[in-house]
Amino acid sequence: MNFKKAINDILGLNKTILALSFARMADAMGNSILFILIPVYVAKIPTEHIDFSVSVLVGLLISIYGFVTSLCQPVMGGVSDALNKRKVLIIIGMLIVCAGTLGFIVAENFMHLLYLRILQGVGVAITIPASLSIITAVSKKESRGGAMGVYSTSRMIGFAIGPVVGGYLQVHYGFNSAFIAGAVLIFISVIMVLLWVKEVKVEEPVTKTKKSGLFDWSLYSPGILTAALATFTMANCFSMVTTLENQFNERLDITAFGFSVAFSMLMVGRLIFQVPLGHLSDKRGRRPFILIGLVLMAISTVLMGEVTEMYQMVILRLLQGVSAAGIAAPAFALAADLSSKGGEGKANEHYHHGLCSGDSRGAIDNRCAG
Repeated sequence: MNFKKAINDILGLNKTILALSFARMADAMGNSILFILIPVYVAKIPTEHIDFSVSVLVGLLISIYGFVTSLCQPVMGGVSDALNKRKVLIIIGMLIVCAGTLGFIVAENFMHLLYLRILQGVGVAITIPASLSIITAVSKKESRGGAMGVYSTSRMIGFAIGPVVGGYLQVHYGFNSAFIAGAVLIFISVIMVLLWVKEVKVEEPVTKTKKSGLFDWSLYSPGILTAALATFTMANCFSMVTTLENQFNERLDITAFGFSVAFSMLMVGRLIFQVPLGHLSDKRGRRPFILIGLVLMAISTVLMGEVTEMYQMVILRLLQGVSAAGIAAPAFALAADLSSKGGEGKANEHYHHGLCSGDSRGAIDNRCAG
C-alpha cells in the first residue's frame, strides 16, 4: 500500500490519468498503423492525373494531417473550455478518427485519401485539448510533470507498436485487415474513456480575463508561447532526419533496416527518460530541463550531419531522445502551470502544436497521427 501511494505521489497517477493514458496508447496504435501503409497504398491507388511523384503525394497526406490538427486545435481548445464537457469531446473526436480510418477501405482515389486525412486531423484536434484539460484538472501541480510524462510515454509506446502491427497485417492479410485493426484499436480507446473517465467540470475563475470569442488572448503569454516554440523546435530537429534516409544509407553503407535501428534510438531515449525527467521537473522547475534539452538537441542535430559510422548515428539519435524527453514533459507541465483556471484546453493545445508538427512527418516516434 505504501509503495502504491509512493508511486501515486511521484507520478500523480489516478484512475482518470491511467484511463486516458491507456486510451491514448490504443488510439496511437490505431492511428500509427497508417504510417506504414500510406506509402504503399498511394502507389497502388489511382491519382486522377495528379502530376506529382508518389513520394510527394505521400508527404502531402502525412503533412496535411498535422497541418489541419495544428490549425484546428486553438478553436477546439476554446470549444473545450466553453462547453466544459471534455469527456464528450474526447469521445466524439476519437469516433471521427475511427471513421476516417475505416474510410480507407472504400477510398477509390488519392483525393478520397486526402479528405480522410483532413477528417482525421479534425478528430485529433478535438481530442487532444480536451484530454490534456482533464489531466490538468485532476492532477496536482507538484506531480503534474510525472502525470504528463506517463501520458506522453503511453502515446509513444502506441506509436512504436502500431506500424509493426500494420506492416505485419498488410503483408499477411492485406490492406483492409490493417485498416480494420486500426479502427478497432481506436474504438477500444473510446470504450476505455466511456467507462473509466468521469466528466470534469472546471469552475470559472471569479475574476475573468477579457476574451474575444473562443480565443482568450491572455493565454498567449510569453511562457506558453515559449513552451510551444520549444516543442516545435524539438519536433523539427528529430523529424528532419527522416527525409535524409537515402543519403545516410549511402554515406554509412547501411540498409533501410540499419537506418531504422539507428532511427529508433530516439524512441528508446524518450521512453527511458521521459517519466523520470518529468518527475524531476516537478522538484527542480521546468525551465532548466527545457533549456538543457534544447541545447543538447541543437548539438546532436548539428553533429548528425558529420557522422561517418552507424554507431555515431545511434549515439546521436539516443542523445536526441534524451533531449526530447527533457523538453516534452516539462513543457506540457509548464503550459498547464501557466494556464488560468478554466483555460486549460486552450493553453495546453498551444504547446502541443510542436509535437503535432513533428508527428506529421510520419516518423514512428512522431507523434501526431495520434
